[in-house]
Amino acid sequence: MNTAPAVNVAAAAMGQGAYSSAEAASTSQFEVFLKMLTTQIKNQDPLNPMESTEFAVQLATFSGVEQQVQTNALLANLLNNINGGELGQLSNWIGREVRSSAPVWFEDAPLTLAVENNGGPATLVTRDASGNAVLRQDVGTFSGEMTWTGMKDNGSRLPGGFYSFQIEETGSDGGITTRNVEAYSRVVGVELKPAGAELLVSGGGLLAASEVTALRE
Repeated sequence: MNTAPAVNVAAAAMGQGAYSSAEAASTSQFEVFLKMLTTQIKNQDPLNPMESTEFAVQLATFSGVEQQVQTNALLANLLNNINGGELGQLSNWIGREVRSSAPVWFEDAPLTLAVENNGGPATLVTRDASGNAVLRQDVGTFSGEMTWTGMKDNGSRLPGGFYSFQIEETGSDGGITTRNVEAYSRVVGVELKPAGAELLVSGGGLLAASEVTALRE
């Protein structure tokens, strides 16, 4: 289990090294080309100078080759990251459930919440996607994982949507402490974003891997 991260880090380093080497080689070649072009201009026959269109063709040709080298290096680096990098690792999470304090999708199936209580009387507050408190439930001094069904006191169920949860705990001095409650949601995909790979969870939500605190089947 401990060897996988080392392999991924090494692979990423190889990909980055390939790109850096290609970039350095391309820069070196461009400098050589400029020196040759300058020498060619200095030593051309003043009575029969090279036409400007020929210079333009040479510059365009070299620029195309240089761009292709860099593109190939970037593609190799991207494929390396997909196969052995963050995207490759997170693809193994598809179909599993991750726990975080981010809003989670609820429709029919109950959710599993991880309630952390320090011992004082507590209330579980459910908030909708707009942040409005739509349900308040007395959980006493309970601490641990609990099943949340979205049922209200009148027997009706909250409509489908994204919900987030908080614990409001009353201390011995009467003060109220509020903490976020984590919930499990299922991973249905992984997306590659400019800032890195993100998890696509039930309901279409996006979740950064750094927000995940637990993973289960």
